[in-house]
Amino acid sequence: MLLPKKVKYRKWQNARRNAKYPGVETRGTSLSFGSFGLKALSLSRVRSNQLEASRKVLARSAGKLGKIWIRVFPDRPYTQKAPEVPMGSGKGDLQGYCVEIKPGRVIFEIDGLGAVEATEALRKAGTKLPLKTKIISRH
Repeated sequence: MLLPKKVKYRKWQNARRNAKYPGVETRGTSLSFGSFGLKALSLSRVRSNQLEASRKVLARSAGKLGKIWIRVFPDRPYTQKAPEVPMGSGKGDLQGYCVEIKPGRVIFEIDGLGAVEATEALRKAGTKLPLKTKIISRH
């Protein structure tokens, strides 16, 4: 799974999220490497294990011919308190890393496959993510 080698702060504060007006991404909104891509349509925090599940589906579908690019990296730590622990006594322990994805961000790119195979692979990868996605192409 993806995780940073070193972080400056072990625990982050929760940012204010306005689900009604999430804002749109300004960087990473177009295809840079591949011919087809998976673009986010909603706001969500994607955990590293969810990204890994999508990557595995893409790798299995692409085979040896296809090339895959992951355009996001989970560098934000998230915490969780143990079950049946009373309120208070500090923040929970570190559980893993996630990335906050805004609408318009390209998450995956793929190349070296036909249009039908690439769209099917990206569709399967999009079902593993907790956000709405759409498939975009260079043509």
